[in-house]
Amino acid sequence: MVPGSAGGEGNGRPAGPFPLIAYSHGFFSNSAEASYLAQYLASHGYVVVAADFPLTNFQAPGGANVFDVMNQPGDVSFLIDTLLAWNTDPANPFHGRIDAQRIGIAGLSLGGMTTELAAYHPRVRDPRVKAAVSIAGPLQLFGRAFFAGSTLPFMMVAGDIDAMVPYEENARPVLERIDNAWLVTIRGGSHTGFANPASAMRWMDNADSIGCFFIRGRTPQASPEINLYERIGTVEEGVLRNMEDRLCRMDPLPEAISPLLQHRITMLAVRSFFETVFNAQPGEQARYRDYLQAGLARDFPAVTVERSDPPL
Repeated sequence: MVPGSAGGEGNGRPAGPFPLIAYSHGFFSNSAEASYLAQYLASHGYVVVAADFPLTNFQAPGGANVFDVMNQPGDVSFLIDTLLAWNTDPANPFHGRIDAQRIGIAGLSLGGMTTELAAYHPRVRDPRVKAAVSIAGPLQLFGRAFFAGSTLPFMMVAGDIDAMVPYEENARPVLERIDNAWLVTIRGGSHTGFANPASAMRWMDNADSIGCFFIRGRTPQASPEINLYERIGTVEEGVLRNMEDRLCRMDPLPEAISPLLQHRITMLAVRSFFETVFNAQPGEQARYRDYLQAGLARDFPAVTVERSDPPL
């Protein structure tokens, strides 16, 4: 989508070029999953692209297959390739709209893991990516060595009562494993609460009861025939082994905050993070950095923001 809040060119369309954000959806979901976030970013001067992954969207032939995650960084690169091709085509509405030096990626859940792979994996990462956001993405498989090959800015946004991608194993390690990383913790934040459909579940105590209902039984475990660890990478590449599966083991589910509040926090956190990297004015970068560091938690008492040391 083309952002609509910047200055015009006399033809009703905003001037450019703009940063590009490629968004990855979660398992058994689709590209509309975070439309609230995409629309918000687009309205503030970003081009946002998302597509349904062939084998992990909820209408995938034969059912969604979680083991296809290793192919999804290539899909992200394909989306970036496509938008950059449009950018150089005078006949395309996106001609001249995209700044190829300002490319970011983001994703939720399995899309967050896709984002981590596309940002850091030594064999499949896309070096054009300058910043990455994982929203409740699985990270426990990745040790510090996995992230050592890149110093790009990274942010994890996570809820501390996530029943599907548990916080302590996947979000808390971010600060000790990744340099130049932010961790935004939403107290009372659920996993399903990050997705757009959760807005219709705001009267429920915890939307993860619905998320777990749909996901349970659809994520097959590694077996002698299908080894997830080997598909993702080697120990030398920083891929850890024998991680405990705690998907939807939380019982009973604690009461969660409203998904609408969770969406609002996510929008502000993600935009502020990308502005610290992509805003063309250093003074504005600093202003957004200050807001992310202190202002977000001041405005939302449910939020804690922490940061690891950036590279020297």
